[in-house]
Amino acid sequence: MKGMVKQLGYNAIHAIFSRFRDSEPEPKGELNHVNAYTLVVAVALSAQATDIGVNKATEALFKIADTPEKMLELGEDGLIEHIKTIGLYKTKARNVIKAAQMLVDEFGGVVPSSRAALIRLPGVGRKTANVVLNMWFKLPAQAVDTHIFRLGNRTGIAAGKDVEAVERAIEDHIPAEFQQHAHHWMILHGRYICKARKPVCSNCIIAEFCDSEEKNL
Repeated sequence: MKGMVKQLGYNAIHAIFSRFRDSEPEPKGELNHVNAYTLVVAVALSAQATDIGVNKATEALFKIADTPEKMLELGEDGLIEHIKTIGLYKTKARNVIKAAQMLVDEFGGVVPSSRAALIRLPGVGRKTANVVLNMWFKLPAQAVDTHIFRLGNRTGIAAGKDVEAVERAIEDHIPAEFQQHAHHWMILHGRYICKARKPVCSNCIIAEFCDSEEKNL
């Protein structure tokens, strides 16, 4: 991967996340949801789609189907009508309905708070499970998407050759006091500042710690 640098040390990482925290003490995810179940659905729908697109599709959906039971009542065809503007909507609709059925049958309609249980749900992978664990259950789970993978390797905050390696690097190298919000700070910084093609280094609050060859000065 172009721009990969060595893993940063403790002092640099602590300084970086101190700045992130000072800049935005309570970062929030950008997917709209009203409870744990709608968060699961929203994150599952966001795969290969933008948060803005998912929010537009779920605005009306979550007003009528905010529980697994209501989603089953809506049915696959009804769900498709709401999410057909999202990529892979047919597959996603099928998985959402299957997941709703499993939640009702095996979990009493309640979203479980363990990764092992969450990833059993159709359409829910490790990243989706980690987002739910972090955002809803307030556990220090780290969901690594393309923005975080790029930022981690480009800056050396969390270097790794694959998603799970970057996840482990975040857990291993970022101080415990920052673990709860680490993935939110990183995804927002990667999405709006440390962009893939033209990083906005002039607006970067951690630029002095970055030795990437892709720095845009």
